[in-house]
Amino acid sequence: MAYAVKEIFYTLQGEGANTGRPAVFVRFSGCNLWSGREADRAGARCRFCDTDFVGCDGAGGGDYAAADLADRVARAWPGPREGTGNGVERPDPGRPFVVCTGGEPLLQVDAPLIAALKERGFEVAIETNGSIAVPPGIDWVCVSPKAGAETIVRQGDELKFVFPQLGAEPANFEPWAFKHFFLQPLDGPDRLRNTELATAYCLAHPRWRLSLQVHKLIGLP
Repeated sequence: MAYAVKEIFYTLQGEGANTGRPAVFVRFSGCNLWSGREADRAGARCRFCDTDFVGCDGAGGGDYAAADLADRVARAWPGPREGTGNGVERPDPGRPFVVCTGGEPLLQVDAPLIAALKERGFEVAIETNGSIAVPPGIDWVCVSPKAGAETIVRQGDELKFVFPQLGAEPANFEPWAFKHFFLQPLDGPDRLRNTELATAYCLAHPRWRLSLQVHKLIGLP
């Protein structure tokens, strides 16, 4: 299988429970909730996405075989890399970390790619809209549900709900089996007001924590 990748870059995770952690991001091309073209946004199931995931023309982008993509990810990580045969069950904070994102990465991420990344010592995370089942072997599952789209992945490490969304309320997700529940203010012209709303909701419902897009605040990709 060839994996269509928009871009590969090394940065700090800017959202959710892993905020501040160094990571290699692999942004996969394509999504099942929006084509990525502005002409189609009004009819999309996700209308607020601010990410360019169309094509393979970003830094490090291209069509890769599993081993080639894993090698490219490994080259993006600085310093020595440890193998995975140490028997440690909890993720090592210093372990190489790769975040598969998109678009919708689960349109492409599969067992051969996961195995190739793990062979190179990486802890593998996924950022998904939750509409496609997660294959075995993913170490960290972050689900961001979208109003109007069916979410079948209802367990994982963190649920990150972009807030507010017409037609979906945070309380709808509280029965789901996640370790962390985050509200992330919807970006755009109403970002400050949305941040106020998300802050107030978290204060009134302490199960939820506020997630800010720190990478945008400090100018990281």
